[in-house]
Amino acid sequence: MTIRIACLGDSLTRAQFSVDYLGLLGRRHPPGDVQLARLGANGDFAYNLLQRLDAVVTNPPDVITVLIGTNDARASLAGYPVEQAMKRKQLPDRPSAGWFQQCLGTVVARLRAETDATIGLLSLPVLGQQLDGAAAQASQAYSRMIAEVAATNEVAYLPLHERQTEELRQAGPPPIPYREVTPAASVSVLVQHAVLRRSLDTISRRRGLVLTTDHIHQNSRGATLIAEVIDAGLLTQST
Repeated sequence: MTIRIACLGDSLTRAQFSVDYLGLLGRRHPPGDVQLARLGANGDFAYNLLQRLDAVVTNPPDVITVLIGTNDARASLAGYPVEQAMKRKQLPDRPSAGWFQQCLGTVVARLRAETDATIGLLSLPVLGQQLDGAAAQASQAYSRMIAEVAATNEVAYLPLHERQTEELRQAGPPPIPYREVTPAASVSVLVQHAVLRRSLDTISRRRGLVLTTDHIHQNSRGATLIAEVIDAGLLTQST
């Protein structure tokens, strides 16, 4: 029996700037065992995901994964262009921790009410690679909120942040300061990848980054951890 999985999220799920964790997840299973639907939108906040749930509930899958909150966490950091993001993503309110938790809770409540799917909320990938830095601390704080929403709504919590933290501690990466990704930096990655034919892993390695290409978007090592956490938390017993 084929298990239908809908993966909801932001640019990490869209996979234009990240290594594709959906592809990695699919390759962990025999052909035909899983059918994956990609429902990721670049730059999405939890509020934006809430607005586009019709695509999921009108044709409910067997399993739903939710990986959202990286942009909400980034918006809490000094130097993040909040006003630009609000305009670009048509946010009615300024991003905040409380609003994030409220929106995510509403997402889960609707998915539970209108589907029979098994639901898993992933904690966030680590922002940057300095675990004591403000960016990593923000991703940890928002991951705790995700854990609270999962517990309150009795859905699975998939500990991606914890797994990536462990990976970084073992790797002992160079202390490269977190830098917020600008549109120009995103274009640079696309040009290197699409025009110069450099792999995302090559870009990552040249920058001294262990799990990401730019402190946010995932290289193969980071994306593999996402696939592993989903597989272990939701699929191992199902396939």
